[in-house]
Amino acid sequence: MTTELRRLRNYIDGEFRDAADGRTTEVVNPATGEAYATAPLSGSADVDAAMAAAEAAFPVWRDATPGTRQKAILKIADVLEARADDLLAAECENCGKPLELTRQEELPMMLDQIRFFAGAARMLDGKSAGEYMEGLTSFVRREPIGVCAQVAPWNYPAMMAVWKFAPALAAGNTVVIKPSDTTPASAVLIAEIIGGVFEEMGLPKGIFNVVCGDRDTGRLMVEHKTPAMASITGSVRAGMEVAGGAAKDLKRVHLELGGKAPCVVFDDADIAGAVEGIRDGGFFNAGQDCTAATRVLVQEGVYEEFVTALAKAAAEVKTGDLNDPDCFYGALNNPTHLEKVAGFIDRLPAHAKVEAGGERVGEKGYFYAPTVVSGLKQDDEIIQNEVFGPVITVQKFTDEAQAVGWANDVEYALASSVWTTDHGTAMRLSKSLDFGCVWINTHIPLVAEMPHGGFKKSGYGKDLSMYGLEDYTRVKHVMTAL
Repeated sequence: MTTELRRLRNYIDGEFRDAADGRTTEVVNPATGEAYATAPLSGSADVDAAMAAAEAAFPVWRDATPGTRQKAILKIADVLEARADDLLAAECENCGKPLELTRQEELPMMLDQIRFFAGAARMLDGKSAGEYMEGLTSFVRREPIGVCAQVAPWNYPAMMAVWKFAPALAAGNTVVIKPSDTTPASAVLIAEIIGGVFEEMGLPKGIFNVVCGDRDTGRLMVEHKTPAMASITGSVRAGMEVAGGAAKDLKRVHLELGGKAPCVVFDDADIAGAVEGIRDGGFFNAGQDCTAATRVLVQEGVYEEFVTALAKAAAEVKTGDLNDPDCFYGALNNPTHLEKVAGFIDRLPAHAKVEAGGERVGEKGYFYAPTVVSGLKQDDEIIQNEVFGPVITVQKFTDEAQAVGWANDVEYALASSVWTTDHGTAMRLSKSLDFGCVWINTHIPLVAEMPHGGFKKSGYGKDLSMYGLEDYTRVKHVMTAL
């Protein structure tokens, strides 16, 4: 007996549609390893249709007052909140996440971020008008860019979709968004909700569109002639491809890519607090987070104490049974990614020591044990490359200069943290760490009002905050004779 798979569809110009050529791909629940749905494998005809819809809707949405845009975006948040159970069910099946933890930790942030950008739509400001040349007055207009091609990742499919569509819509742009081919379900549900809000308000149907598909679909979107901007959250490789594709016609690009966050723990730190914060920041969402507390640098005076405590804390973290109320994280996204994470452990050099974990959990789904590895050197593969799994590495450093040198000695520059009770140390490190975010005595909290984004191969552009909204605008100088 075979179970009929649910049928997910694209959302284009207010309608749910199959791919024009009928192609589909199976969608698998990472917690079971079993397919539960099919989704369109969209091609050029589908991308063309979505871009045409977004382009046609743009003039009306661009010219809508900030108050109208705010009202629509607030209504989106309200309907999402009312349908929280549906959204959570889709997201957890998408990702193999624990339901209650996702309800507590991800849903409130998503709703808050949407509501923040609803308010931000009415708060864009710029230089005051003035006479900078005799007989002439200048002022600045901040305008929406146009159609935005957006590609969301599989680690937080719903939240990362929010990070993309909320500022884009608030600024007056129209959107074509592609979820990951492994996690399309929540984006399709969000499209249903947003489409219903726009229809109720009498707004154009093509303001928000979802096109499902794979890497080739994303490439078609980025290289399409219509979008004025391309935005992606994903791997460094994917970001480079997007930047290269967008360069063909000089599209604006917004990239949030990989990370290899250092957590620098000094001798004077609250060790118990550091262990707890780094454990939670490293293992949340199975470590599938670009800001994960993945790479710990511990001063030699407390190194042994810290490693012992972190290994003990890791052994107490639960995964594998999503029905267990104490389950802290769920499955890795797919079997290829599970193999990749396990490969880092399998290839560890002889001087490394696995202090906890280091193995797959269960026979069903793609679960991996919370893992701690010590004794590592700066040029080891697992120090230099992003694991993107529930693996925390620990290195021993002697002084502040060595800690800063090692912390900055990677190609990524998204997030970092400092653990110390000395104010001067914290302030010096906040300046010298070459990362887009520096947390002090905490790791991983984000708020809608503050920017999130990195340097180097972690990409450019900011998510969240007014900086994130401004990234979806263009600046025009207007000068008039008196």
